[in-house]
Amino acid sequence: MPLRSPLYSQRSLVLTLIALLGAGFLATSFLSYYASRASIRDNIVNTELPLTSDTVYSEIQKDLVRPILISSMMSRDTFMRDWVVNGEHDPDQMTRYLNEVMTHYGAYTAFFISNSSLTYYHAKGVLKQVKIDEPRDAWYFRVRDMKEPYEINVDPDLANKDNLTFFINYKVYDYDGRFIGAAGVGLTVDAVIKLIDKYQQRYQRSVYFVDTFGRLVLTGAEGGPEGARAGRSLGDLDSMKGLVSQLPKPHSGSYEYSVHGQGHFLNVRFIPELNWYLFVDKREDGALSEIRQSLYLNLLICLLVTSIVLVLLNRVIKRYQGKIQAQAILDSLTELPNRRGFDLLAAQAMHEAQREPKPLTALLLDLDHFKVLNDTHGHLAGDQVLIGFARDLESCLRHSDIVCRWGGEEFIVLLKDTDGETGQKIAEKIRQHVEKQRYAYNGKELRLTVSIGLTTLQPDETLHTLLSRADHAMYRAKQAGRNRTCVEMPHSVYD
Repeated sequence: MPLRSPLYSQRSLVLTLIALLGAGFLATSFLSYYASRASIRDNIVNTELPLTSDTVYSEIQKDLVRPILISSMMSRDTFMRDWVVNGEHDPDQMTRYLNEVMTHYGAYTAFFISNSSLTYYHAKGVLKQVKIDEPRDAWYFRVRDMKEPYEINVDPDLANKDNLTFFINYKVYDYDGRFIGAAGVGLTVDAVIKLIDKYQQRYQRSVYFVDTFGRLVLTGAEGGPEGARAGRSLGDLDSMKGLVSQLPKPHSGSYEYSVHGQGHFLNVRFIPELNWYLFVDKREDGALSEIRQSLYLNLLICLLVTSIVLVLLNRVIKRYQGKIQAQAILDSLTELPNRRGFDLLAAQAMHEAQREPKPLTALLLDLDHFKVLNDTHGHLAGDQVLIGFARDLESCLRHSDIVCRWGGEEFIVLLKDTDGETGQKIAEKIRQHVEKQRYAYNGKELRLTVSIGLTTLQPDETLHTLLSRADHAMYRAKQAGRNRTCVEMPHSVYD
């Protein structure tokens, strides 16, 4: 103990100095980081995101809203209205017209449904007659009865192998204001998703559209917030609950929210042409990556310097501490664990054996007539024999077994995962090996034998009880003539 206190005092002092220096360095780094972070956050919320939203909105007006304008133009086209009013005599004329619209404007599909004949005209020709009791035709009768001039709908396209298509369904009226059909164009959903992906890659933002009910209607290939796909309600996302319900129409504004501890900046803009909200989302970590990298670099330098100092100090401390611990738990002569070391190892072995449960066998060994050997050849000879015996004992055991010098000429062994029968074979192997060994000292060959007491661990038994039985068994081996193994179990005794 007197050697440990100065050692630990020195270590505590060094660590305290390092902690103070590190704390000062960290405080400076973090203060600088948070000041820069606040400035960047303010710029994102008040300048960058609104500008990005305006730019994306302009792109949308040019790209996504374009089909609405084309459909509106078709609904007011004099050719279409005259052709319907005059009785739809030549379907090829309508087919050529729709094909011209689709080709000229680069639409994926173009169509017209006549309300008088219920005929579905397409750029590829007449597709079919729509029926009120046909589920796939329900959209037409919904458009016919709605008050709004048009709707945006996502449905399978009958003319294009049922590919999901983004339709603009526009109502068509004659010159007297009577409803005569529905016309429009469409984009494939995949094309719209690619369009959103283009926005996201160009502006490094997440772009998605939400309807007035709070449902994601269009997202990029990777999905919207938290990877959500089109059709999922934002109300299902804990971080976004209630957000859409708080948005009046038309509306634009900036918000902040968090998902799994990750902050997000959000700009919302209502698009009246689509009756949707445009959400432009930027993750905080992406926005602050540069200053965060600078912070990490500063922290890394601090960590490296601190680590080098700690490694050097730790080596010095471990060298002295290792010597002290070795002296505390190892026998200086045989280099086997002493009683203190054995207590630590045995406690762990007992815990493992009782937890599994697995058998555990204890051997207590005593060198026969060792006092006579010391008196005859001297204590140096006895020491040489103890060292040789310790090496021979280790050679008969596994690496997982525990062996220690119990005191004087006594040794103890714990055989893990070994029952009494196997343990007795190992004990006999040790005894016979020692009996045949010769230990050289000053030109002489010294011989000795060993007496062994054996017992096995019982359920809920303590180490003290186990060793007491092993000691009793070893004492019986001595009384029975030495150079033998005696086994003792609870309530039974046998050789």
